[in-house]
Amino acid sequence: MIDNLKKILNEDQDPKAIEKITAKLENLLMSSEEVGYIAVQKKPAVTILPDSIVVTNKRIILCKPKNLGLSMEFIDFNWDEISGTFVKEGILGSDFTFSTKTELTHTVDYLPKTQARKLYTYAKEQLDALKNPIVAAPVETVSTPVEEVVEEIEPEIVTSFAEIMPATQLVPDTEVEVEYSQSGKSMKDLTKDELFEKLQNYKKLLDNGLILQGEYDRLKAEVLEYL
Repeated sequence: MIDNLKKILNEDQDPKAIEKITAKLENLLMSSEEVGYIAVQKKPAVTILPDSIVVTNKRIILCKPKNLGLSMEFIDFNWDEISGTFVKEGILGSDFTFSTKTELTHTVDYLPKTQARKLYTYAKEQLDALKNPIVAAPVETVSTPVEEVVEEIEPEIVTSFAEIMPATQLVPDTEVEVEYSQSGKSMKDLTKDELFEKLQNYKKLLDNGLILQGEYDRLKAEVLEYL
């Protein structure tokens, strides 16, 4: 408030009048209310008890001295009650007029032109802010990613080696030949019964999946060659 008053006092206000007004306003202002401007009446003749008009961020306050300056009458209107403000400049000063939504009109005359213009500008800003309130931008919320919980499955313990062994196992050609050559006899030394038995053994190996069809055909051809 003191900083605002320093600016006001640089614009032809009577310091004593401003001091009286601010002293009486101190107990009238709300906690969040700030004085924006004060204009003081200045008539051509000596003005002993000038009227004043105070604008804050919440209302307009008319200040009128009473009882030879021993008391002060205050009339206030909130900004949402004001329908418009006007300034009329003359030779000896300016008139500041504001009207309310209830069709009441109040005028403070003989204001210095500079003060009247400042008063009108501040009032215009407050009315515009009331009509077009600044909407705060929405706060962007950052969602915290949810950590995916992976359930651990305990490995199954295999107690039987038969469970991990293949059902059949191919036997290389060399092992088959060795298995059926343990007698030490060559194919030509075998009897027909032995050759026939060997052929049956080859067939069992094929049926059990221990040898492939191509290998069986080759072994069968060798046996049939000596039958």
